[in-house]
Amino acid sequence: MEHTANKVNKNAILIVAVLTSFLAPFMGSSTNIVLPAIGAEFSMDAISLSWVVSSYLLATAVFLLPIGRFADIYGLKKILLLGTISFTLFSLVLAITTSPVILIVMRAFQGLSSAMIFGTGVAILTSAFPARERGRALGINVASVYLGLSLGPFLGGILTENFGWRSVFWAIVPLGLIVIFVILSKLKGEWTAAKGEKFDLIGSVIYGVSLVSFMYGLSVLPEINAVWFLGIGFVSLLAFIWWEMKTPSPLLDLNIILHNRVFAFSNIAVLINFSATFAVAFLLSLYLQYTQGMSPQAAGLVLISQPVVMAIVSPFAGKLSDKTQPQNVAALGMAITAVGLLYFGFIDADTSVAAITLGLVIVGLGLSLFSSPNTNAIMSSVESKNYGVASAILSTMRVVGNIFSMGVVTVLFAIFIGRVEITPEYYSPFLSSIRISFIIFAVLCFLGVFASWVRGKPQE
Repeated sequence: MEHTANKVNKNAILIVAVLTSFLAPFMGSSTNIVLPAIGAEFSMDAISLSWVVSSYLLATAVFLLPIGRFADIYGLKKILLLGTISFTLFSLVLAITTSPVILIVMRAFQGLSSAMIFGTGVAILTSAFPARERGRALGINVASVYLGLSLGPFLGGILTENFGWRSVFWAIVPLGLIVIFVILSKLKGEWTAAKGEKFDLIGSVIYGVSLVSFMYGLSVLPEINAVWFLGIGFVSLLAFIWWEMKTPSPLLDLNIILHNRVFAFSNIAVLINFSATFAVAFLLSLYLQYTQGMSPQAAGLVLISQPVVMAIVSPFAGKLSDKTQPQNVAALGMAITAVGLLYFGFIDADTSVAAITLGLVIVGLGLSLFSSPNTNAIMSSVESKNYGVASAILSTMRVVGNIFSMGVVTVLFAIFIGRVEITPEYYSPFLSSIRISFIIFAVLCFLGVFASWVRGKPQE
Protein backbone atom coordinates (compact mmCIF):
# COMPACT_ATOMS: atom_id res chain seq x y z
CA MET A 1 0.00 0.00 0.00
CA GLU A 2 2.83 2.35 0.92
CA HIS A 3 4.61 1.51 -2.36
CA THR A 4 1.43 2.31 -4.35
CA ALA A 5 0.93 5.62 -2.57
CA ASN A 6 4.56 6.51 -3.16
CA LYS A 7 4.23 5.58 -6.85
CA VAL A 8 1.11 7.74 -7.23
CA ASN A 9 2.87 10.65 -5.52
CA LYS A 10 5.91 10.29 -7.78
CA ASN A 11 3.71 10.21 -10.86
CA ALA A 12 1.84 13.30 -9.65
CA ILE A 13 5.16 15.07 -9.04
CA LEU A 14 6.34 14.16 -12.53
CA ILE A 15 3.08 15.47 -14.06
CA VAL A 16 3.38 18.76 -12.14
CA ALA A 17 7.07 19.13 -13.08
CA VAL A 18 6.32 18.43 -16.75
CA LEU A 19 3.43 20.92 -16.91
CA THR A 20 5.27 23.70 -15.06
CA SER A 21 8.42 23.11 -17.13
CA PHE A 22 6.28 23.50 -20.26
CA LEU A 23 4.64 26.77 -19.16
CA ALA A 24 7.59 29.16 -19.08
CA PRO A 25 9.39 28.01 -22.28
CA PHE A 26 6.09 28.04 -24.19
CA MET A 27 5.39 31.56 -22.93
CA GLY A 28 8.89 32.75 -23.83
CA SER A 29 9.07 31.29 -27.33
CA SER A 30 5.50 32.26 -28.26
CA THR A 31 6.07 35.83 -27.01
CA ASN A 32 8.93 36.21 -29.51
CA ILE A 33 6.47 35.45 -32.32
CA VAL A 34 3.87 38.02 -31.16
CA LEU A 35 6.32 40.91 -30.66
CA PRO A 36 5.62 42.50 -34.08
CA ALA A 37 1.86 42.44 -33.37
CA ILE A 38 2.39 43.96 -29.89
CA GLY A 39 4.67 46.64 -31.38
CA ALA A 40 2.06 47.50 -34.01
CA GLU A 41 -0.79 47.85 -31.48
CA PHE A 42 1.15 49.97 -28.97
CA SER A 43 3.37 51.81 -31.51
CA MET A 44 6.49 50.63 -29.64
CA ASP A 45 9.97 51.17 -31.08
CA ALA A 46 12.54 48.38 -31.32
CA ILE A 47 14.25 49.29 -28.02
CA SER A 48 10.97 49.34 -26.07
CA LEU A 49 9.91 46.10 -27.70
CA SER A 50 13.18 44.40 -26.71
CA TRP A 51 12.32 45.12 -23.06
CA VAL A 52 9.23 42.92 -23.36
CA VAL A 53 11.74 40.05 -23.57
CA SER A 54 14.63 41.53 -21.53
CA SER A 55 12.52 42.44 -18.46
CA TYR A 56 11.36 38.82 -18.25
CA LEU A 57 14.88 37.38 -18.59
CA LEU A 58 16.38 39.86 -16.10
CA ALA A 59 13.75 39.17 -13.43
CA THR A 60 14.06 35.41 -13.91
CA ALA A 61 17.85 35.45 -13.59
CA VAL A 62 17.99 37.82 -10.60
CA PHE A 63 15.46 35.90 -8.50
CA LEU A 64 16.33 32.29 -9.36
CA LEU A 65 19.07 31.78 -6.76
CA PRO A 66 17.42 33.69 -3.86
CA ILE A 67 14.12 31.89 -4.48
CA GLY A 68 15.89 28.52 -4.69
CA ARG A 69 17.47 29.12 -1.28
CA PHE A 70 14.22 30.52 0.15
CA ALA A 71 12.37 27.42 -1.07
CA ASP A 72 14.92 25.08 0.54
CA ILE A 73 14.26 26.82 3.87
CA TYR A 74 10.49 27.42 3.77
CA GLY A 75 9.17 24.73 1.41
CA LEU A 76 9.64 23.81 -2.25
CA LYS A 77 5.96 23.00 -2.80
CA LYS A 78 4.78 26.32 -1.33
CA ILE A 79 7.03 28.31 -3.70
CA LEU A 80 6.11 26.16 -6.72
CA LEU A 81 2.41 26.69 -5.99
CA LEU A 82 2.85 30.44 -5.46
CA GLY A 83 4.89 30.67 -8.65
CA THR A 84 2.26 28.84 -10.72
CA ILE A 85 -0.58 30.97 -9.29
CA SER A 86 1.27 34.24 -9.93
CA PHE A 87 2.44 33.13 -13.42
CA THR A 88 -1.19 32.39 -14.32
CA LEU A 89 -2.43 35.65 -12.80
CA PHE A 90 0.14 37.82 -14.61
CA SER A 91 -0.68 36.03 -17.89
CA LEU A 92 -4.30 37.08 -17.35
CA VAL A 93 -3.25 40.70 -16.74
CA LEU A 94 -1.04 40.65 -19.85
CA ALA A 95 -3.99 39.40 -21.89
CA ILE A 96 -6.12 42.43 -20.98
CA THR A 97 -3.51 45.21 -20.58
CA THR A 98 -3.88 48.39 -22.63
CA SER A 99 -0.57 50.03 -21.62
CA PRO A 100 2.92 49.22 -22.97
CA VAL A 101 4.45 50.22 -19.60
CA ILE A 102 2.19 47.82 -17.69
CA LEU A 103 2.98 45.17 -20.31
CA ILE A 104 6.74 45.42 -19.61
CA VAL A 105 6.23 45.56 -15.82
CA MET A 106 3.94 42.51 -15.89
CA ARG A 107 6.50 40.64 -17.98
CA ALA A 108 9.05 41.33 -15.22
CA PHE A 109 6.63 39.96 -12.61
CA GLN A 110 6.04 36.97 -14.87
CA GLY A 111 9.83 36.47 -14.89
CA LEU A 112 9.77 36.44 -11.07
CA SER A 113 7.03 33.80 -11.20
CA SER A 114 9.10 31.79 -13.69
CA ALA A 115 12.00 31.86 -11.21
CA MET A 116 9.69 30.36 -8.56
CA ILE A 117 8.77 27.54 -10.95
CA PHE A 118 12.25 26.77 -12.28
CA GLY A 119 13.87 27.13 -8.87
CA THR A 120 11.68 24.40 -7.37
CA GLY A 121 10.28 21.99 -9.98
CA VAL A 122 13.53 20.13 -10.73
CA ALA A 123 14.40 20.15 -7.01
CA ILE A 124 11.14 18.41 -6.07
CA LEU A 125 11.59 15.95 -8.93
CA THR A 126 15.12 15.14 -7.74
CA SER A 127 13.88 14.66 -4.17
CA ALA A 128 11.06 12.32 -5.23
CA PHE A 129 12.98 9.96 -7.51
CA PRO A 130 15.85 7.72 -6.35
CA ALA A 131 19.16 7.90 -8.21
CA ARG A 132 18.42 4.84 -10.37
CA GLU A 133 15.21 6.46 -11.75
CA ARG A 134 16.24 10.12 -11.68
CA GLY A 135 17.77 10.36 -15.15
CA ARG A 136 14.61 9.10 -16.86
CA ALA A 137 12.40 11.50 -14.86
CA LEU A 138 14.70 14.46 -15.57
CA GLY A 139 14.82 13.44 -19.23
CA ILE A 140 11.02 13.54 -19.47
CA ASN A 141 11.11 16.92 -17.73
CA VAL A 142 13.72 18.28 -20.16
CA ALA A 143 11.60 16.98 -23.04
CA SER A 144 8.66 19.05 -21.77
CA VAL A 145 10.89 22.15 -21.80
CA TYR A 146 11.80 21.49 -25.42
CA LEU A 147 8.18 20.74 -26.28
CA GLY A 148 7.25 24.17 -24.89
CA LEU A 149 10.02 25.80 -26.91
CA SER A 150 8.95 24.02 -30.11
CA LEU A 151 5.19 24.50 -29.78
CA GLY A 152 5.53 28.16 -28.71
CA PRO A 153 6.32 29.66 -32.15
CA PHE A 154 4.03 27.19 -33.95
CA LEU A 155 0.90 27.55 -31.76
CA GLY A 156 1.72 31.18 -30.97
CA GLY A 157 1.74 31.98 -34.68
CA ILE A 158 -1.58 30.19 -35.25
CA LEU A 159 -3.23 31.87 -32.23
CA THR A 160 -1.93 35.32 -33.18
CA GLU A 161 -2.99 34.97 -36.82
CA ASN A 162 -6.53 33.84 -35.95
CA PHE A 163 -7.31 35.45 -32.58
CA GLY A 164 -4.73 38.22 -32.04
CA TRP A 165 -1.61 38.35 -29.82
CA ARG A 166 -3.60 38.47 -26.57
CA SER A 167 -4.81 34.91 -27.17
CA VAL A 168 -1.27 33.62 -26.48
CA PHE A 169 -1.49 34.95 -22.91
CA TRP A 170 -5.10 33.77 -22.53
CA ALA A 171 -3.98 30.24 -23.48
CA ILE A 172 -1.73 30.07 -20.41
CA VAL A 173 -4.61 30.66 -17.96
CA PRO A 174 -6.47 27.30 -18.24
CA LEU A 175 -3.19 25.37 -18.30
CA GLY A 176 -2.06 27.22 -15.16
CA LEU A 177 -5.34 26.43 -13.41
CA ILE A 178 -4.92 22.72 -14.20
CA VAL A 179 -1.42 22.72 -12.69
CA ILE A 180 -2.66 24.54 -9.57
CA PHE A 181 -5.40 21.93 -9.15
CA VAL A 182 -2.94 19.02 -9.49
CA ILE A 183 -0.51 20.58 -6.98
CA LEU A 184 -3.26 21.13 -4.41
CA SER A 185 -4.94 17.75 -4.89
CA LYS A 186 -2.07 15.36 -5.59
CA LEU A 187 1.13 16.69 -4.01
CA LYS A 188 1.11 15.67 -0.37
CA GLY A 189 3.65 16.81 2.21
CA GLU A 190 6.41 19.37 1.85
CA TRP A 191 10.12 19.54 1.04
CA THR A 192 12.15 21.70 3.48
CA ALA A 193 15.61 20.14 3.72
CA ALA A 194 17.16 23.40 5.01
CA LYS A 195 14.33 24.24 7.45
CA GLY A 196 15.36 26.54 10.30
CA GLU A 197 18.34 28.09 8.50
CA LYS A 198 18.42 31.87 7.97
CA PHE A 199 17.82 33.56 4.63
CA ASP A 200 20.69 35.76 3.40
CA LEU A 201 18.95 39.00 2.38
CA ILE A 202 22.15 41.10 2.07
CA GLY A 203 23.78 38.48 -0.12
CA SER A 204 20.63 38.35 -2.28
CA VAL A 205 20.76 42.13 -2.88
CA ILE A 206 24.48 42.11 -3.78
CA TYR A 207 23.91 39.12 -6.04
CA GLY A 208 21.00 40.90 -7.77
CA VAL A 209 23.06 44.06 -8.40
CA SER A 210 25.91 41.97 -9.83
CA LEU A 211 23.68 39.96 -12.16
CA VAL A 212 21.62 42.94 -13.39
CA SER A 213 24.83 44.88 -14.13
CA PHE A 214 26.38 41.96 -16.00
CA MET A 215 23.26 41.16 -18.00
CA TYR A 216 22.48 44.77 -18.88
CA GLY A 217 26.12 45.31 -19.87
CA LEU A 218 25.96 42.32 -22.22
CA SER A 219 22.66 43.53 -23.68
CA VAL A 220 24.05 46.97 -24.70
CA LEU A 221 27.31 45.72 -26.23
CA PRO A 222 29.25 47.15 -28.07
CA GLU A 223 28.33 50.57 -26.59
CA ILE A 224 30.85 52.17 -24.18
CA ASN A 225 28.25 52.04 -21.38
CA ALA A 226 28.55 48.27 -21.49
CA VAL A 227 32.10 48.47 -20.07
CA TRP A 228 30.88 50.43 -17.03
CA PHE A 229 28.04 48.03 -16.29
CA LEU A 230 30.26 44.97 -16.75
CA GLY A 231 32.78 46.60 -14.37
CA ILE A 232 30.09 47.21 -11.74
CA GLY A 233 28.95 43.61 -12.18
CA PHE A 234 32.49 42.30 -11.63
CA VAL A 235 33.08 44.41 -8.49
CA SER A 236 29.66 43.36 -7.12
CA LEU A 237 30.53 39.71 -7.81
CA LEU A 238 33.74 40.05 -5.75
CA ALA A 239 31.71 41.71 -2.96
CA PHE A 240 29.19 38.86 -3.11
CA ILE A 241 31.93 36.21 -2.82
CA TRP A 242 33.50 38.08 0.14
CA TRP A 243 30.12 38.33 1.92
CA GLU A 244 29.19 34.69 1.28
CA MET A 245 32.50 33.50 2.76
CA LYS A 246 31.97 35.40 6.03
CA THR A 247 28.22 35.06 6.66
CA PRO A 248 27.13 32.01 8.74
CA SER A 249 24.04 31.25 6.61
CA PRO A 250 24.98 32.16 3.01
CA LEU A 251 22.68 32.48 0.03
CA LEU A 252 25.14 30.27 -1.85
CA ASP A 253 27.36 27.83 0.00
CA LEU A 254 30.55 28.34 -2.02
CA ASN A 255 31.75 24.90 -0.97
CA ILE A 256 29.22 23.51 -3.44
CA ILE A 257 31.27 25.13 -6.19
CA LEU A 258 34.81 25.16 -4.74
CA HIS A 259 34.84 21.61 -3.42
CA ASN A 260 32.38 19.92 -5.77
CA ARG A 261 34.09 19.43 -9.12
CA VAL A 262 31.12 17.68 -10.72
CA PHE A 263 28.73 20.49 -9.79
CA ALA A 264 31.11 23.30 -10.82
CA PHE A 265 32.12 21.92 -14.21
CA SER A 266 28.61 20.68 -15.04
CA ASN A 267 27.27 24.21 -14.55
CA ILE A 268 30.13 25.66 -16.61
CA ALA A 269 29.11 23.19 -19.32
CA VAL A 270 25.48 24.45 -19.11
CA LEU A 271 26.65 28.07 -19.40
CA ILE A 272 28.79 27.23 -22.44
CA ASN A 273 26.07 25.12 -24.06
CA PHE A 274 23.34 27.75 -23.82
CA SER A 275 25.76 30.54 -24.79
CA ALA A 276 26.49 28.57 -27.96
CA THR A 277 22.97 27.45 -28.88
CA PHE A 278 20.33 29.94 -27.72
CA ALA A 279 20.79 32.26 -30.73
CA VAL A 280 20.55 29.41 -33.27
CA ALA A 281 16.77 29.73 -33.76
CA PHE A 282 17.01 33.54 -33.82
CA LEU A 283 19.73 33.56 -36.51
CA LEU A 284 18.13 30.89 -38.69
CA SER A 285 14.70 32.52 -38.38
CA LEU A 286 16.14 35.74 -39.84
CA TYR A 287 18.15 33.79 -42.43
CA LEU A 288 15.14 31.81 -43.68
CA GLN A 289 12.86 34.86 -43.83
CA TYR A 290 15.33 37.36 -45.31
CA THR A 291 17.76 35.34 -47.44
CA GLN A 292 15.42 32.51 -48.41
CA GLY A 293 12.27 34.68 -48.56
CA MET A 294 10.16 32.30 -46.45
CA SER A 295 7.04 33.33 -44.52
CA PRO A 296 7.18 33.32 -40.69
CA GLN A 297 4.94 30.24 -40.57
CA ALA A 298 7.07 28.34 -43.12
CA ALA A 299 10.27 29.31 -41.29
CA GLY A 300 8.70 28.12 -38.04
CA LEU A 301 7.95 24.72 -39.56
CA VAL A 302 11.62 24.34 -40.54
CA LEU A 303 12.90 25.47 -37.13
CA ILE A 304 10.56 23.10 -35.25
CA SER A 305 12.69 20.14 -36.41
CA GLN A 306 15.36 20.85 -33.76
CA PRO A 307 13.17 20.94 -30.61
CA VAL A 308 11.08 18.00 -31.90
CA VAL A 309 14.24 15.85 -32.05
CA MET A 310 15.15 17.12 -28.56
CA ALA A 311 11.71 16.27 -27.16
CA ILE A 312 11.89 12.72 -28.60
CA VAL A 313 15.49 11.88 -27.64
CA SER A 314 15.76 13.58 -24.20
CA PRO A 315 13.89 10.90 -22.18
CA PHE A 316 16.09 8.18 -23.73
CA ALA A 317 19.23 10.23 -23.04
CA GLY A 318 18.12 10.66 -19.42
CA LYS A 319 17.47 6.92 -19.07
CA LEU A 320 20.90 6.20 -20.60
CA SER A 321 22.51 8.45 -17.97
CA ASP A 322 20.96 6.23 -15.26
CA LYS A 323 22.81 3.22 -16.68
CA THR A 324 26.19 4.79 -17.48
CA GLN A 325 28.25 7.79 -16.36
CA PRO A 326 26.21 10.95 -17.17
CA GLN A 327 29.32 12.98 -18.04
CA ASN A 328 30.18 10.60 -20.91
CA VAL A 329 26.75 11.01 -22.52
CA ALA A 330 26.80 14.79 -21.93
CA ALA A 331 30.28 15.17 -23.44
CA LEU A 332 29.18 13.22 -26.53
CA GLY A 333 26.13 15.48 -26.82
CA MET A 334 28.27 18.61 -26.57
CA ALA A 335 30.61 17.29 -29.29
CA ILE A 336 27.70 16.51 -31.65
CA THR A 337 26.27 20.00 -30.99
CA ALA A 338 29.64 21.54 -31.88
CA VAL A 339 29.67 19.61 -35.19
CA GLY A 340 26.16 20.88 -36.01
CA LEU A 341 27.11 24.48 -35.23
CA LEU A 342 30.26 24.23 -37.34
CA TYR A 343 28.10 22.84 -40.16
CA PHE A 344 26.05 26.06 -40.07
CA GLY A 345 29.28 28.07 -40.29
CA PHE A 346 29.34 27.29 -44.03
CA ILE A 347 25.78 28.19 -45.06
CA ASP A 348 25.21 30.61 -47.92
CA ALA A 349 22.28 32.14 -49.79
CA ASP A 350 21.75 28.95 -51.82
CA THR A 351 21.80 26.42 -48.97
CA SER A 352 18.75 24.15 -49.34
CA VAL A 353 15.98 23.82 -46.76
CA ALA A 354 16.82 20.11 -46.50
CA ALA A 355 20.43 20.99 -45.59
CA ILE A 356 19.24 23.48 -42.94
CA THR A 357 16.88 20.85 -41.51
CA LEU A 358 19.73 18.32 -41.36
CA GLY A 359 21.86 20.80 -39.41
CA LEU A 360 19.00 21.44 -36.98
CA VAL A 361 18.53 17.69 -36.45
CA ILE A 362 22.26 17.31 -35.65
CA VAL A 363 22.15 20.21 -33.15
CA GLY A 364 18.90 18.87 -31.66
CA LEU A 365 20.41 15.40 -31.21
CA GLY A 366 23.49 16.86 -29.55
CA LEU A 367 21.48 19.08 -27.20
CA SER A 368 19.20 16.26 -26.09
CA LEU A 369 22.18 13.97 -25.37
CA PHE A 370 23.76 16.80 -23.35
CA SER A 371 20.89 18.34 -21.37
CA SER A 372 19.24 15.43 -19.52
CA PRO A 373 22.47 13.66 -18.43
CA ASN A 374 24.08 16.97 -17.46
CA THR A 375 21.06 17.91 -15.32
CA ASN A 376 21.19 14.46 -13.76
CA ALA A 377 24.91 14.92 -12.96
CA ILE A 378 24.28 18.33 -11.35
CA MET A 379 21.35 17.30 -9.17
CA SER A 380 23.00 14.02 -8.12
CA SER A 381 26.16 15.80 -6.97
CA VAL A 382 24.60 17.77 -4.07
CA GLU A 383 22.90 16.99 -0.76
CA SER A 384 19.10 17.18 -0.53
CA LYS A 385 19.22 20.41 1.51
CA ASN A 386 20.78 22.14 -1.53
CA TYR A 387 18.40 20.83 -4.21
CA GLY A 388 16.58 24.18 -4.50
CA VAL A 389 19.83 26.17 -4.79
CA ALA A 390 21.31 23.63 -7.24
CA SER A 391 18.20 23.79 -9.42
CA ALA A 392 18.29 27.60 -9.28
CA ILE A 393 21.99 27.81 -10.21
CA LEU A 394 21.37 25.45 -13.13
CA SER A 395 18.51 27.66 -14.41
CA THR A 396 20.59 30.81 -13.84
CA MET A 397 23.38 29.41 -16.01
CA ARG A 398 20.81 28.81 -18.75
CA VAL A 399 19.44 32.37 -18.62
CA VAL A 400 22.88 34.03 -18.46
CA GLY A 401 23.97 31.80 -21.34
CA ASN A 402 20.92 32.92 -23.34
CA ILE A 403 21.79 36.57 -22.87
CA PHE A 404 25.49 36.04 -23.64
CA SER A 405 24.48 34.22 -26.84
CA MET A 406 22.38 37.16 -27.98
CA GLY A 407 25.18 39.53 -26.91
CA VAL A 408 27.60 37.82 -29.31
CA VAL A 409 25.10 38.14 -32.16
CA THR A 410 24.37 41.81 -31.32
CA VAL A 411 28.08 42.71 -31.40
CA LEU A 412 28.61 40.94 -34.74
CA PHE A 413 25.54 42.57 -36.26
CA ALA A 414 26.81 45.98 -35.09
CA ILE A 415 30.23 45.31 -36.66
CA PHE A 416 29.06 43.87 -39.99
CA ILE A 417 25.71 45.56 -40.62
CA GLY A 418 25.24 48.48 -38.21
CA ARG A 419 21.92 49.74 -36.88
CA VAL A 420 20.02 49.47 -40.15
CA GLU A 421 17.08 47.48 -41.44
CA ILE A 422 18.16 44.23 -43.10
CA THR A 423 17.42 44.87 -46.78
CA PRO A 424 18.78 43.02 -49.88
CA GLU A 425 21.89 45.25 -50.15
CA TYR A 426 22.91 44.12 -46.66
CA TYR A 427 22.34 40.38 -47.23
CA SER A 428 26.04 39.69 -47.89
CA PRO A 429 27.39 41.20 -44.60
CA PHE A 430 24.33 39.72 -42.85
CA LEU A 431 25.36 36.23 -44.02
CA SER A 432 28.95 36.87 -42.97
CA SER A 433 27.85 37.80 -39.44
CA ILE A 434 25.72 34.62 -39.24
CA ARG A 435 28.60 32.39 -40.37
CA ILE A 436 31.06 33.92 -37.89
CA SER A 437 28.46 33.63 -35.10
CA PHE A 438 28.12 29.90 -35.74
CA ILE A 439 31.90 29.38 -35.88
CA ILE A 440 32.30 31.19 -32.53
CA PHE A 441 29.50 29.06 -31.06
CA ALA A 442 31.10 25.86 -32.41
CA VAL A 443 34.43 26.77 -30.74
CA LEU A 444 32.57 27.41 -27.46
CA CYS A 445 30.97 23.97 -27.66
CA PHE A 446 34.31 22.26 -28.29
CA LEU A 447 35.53 23.94 -25.07
CA GLY A 448 32.36 22.64 -23.43
CA VAL A 449 33.35 19.06 -24.30
CA PHE A 450 36.44 19.57 -22.12
CA ALA A 451 34.31 20.91 -19.23
CA SER A 452 32.09 17.81 -19.50
CA TRP A 453 35.00 15.36 -19.50
CA VAL A 454 37.07 16.77 -16.61
CA ARG A 455 34.33 17.07 -14.01
CA GLY A 456 34.56 13.50 -12.74
CA LYS A 457 31.78 11.20 -11.50
CA PRO A 458 28.70 12.24 -9.47
CA GLN A 459 28.43 10.96 -5.92
CA GLU A 460 26.67 7.64 -5.55
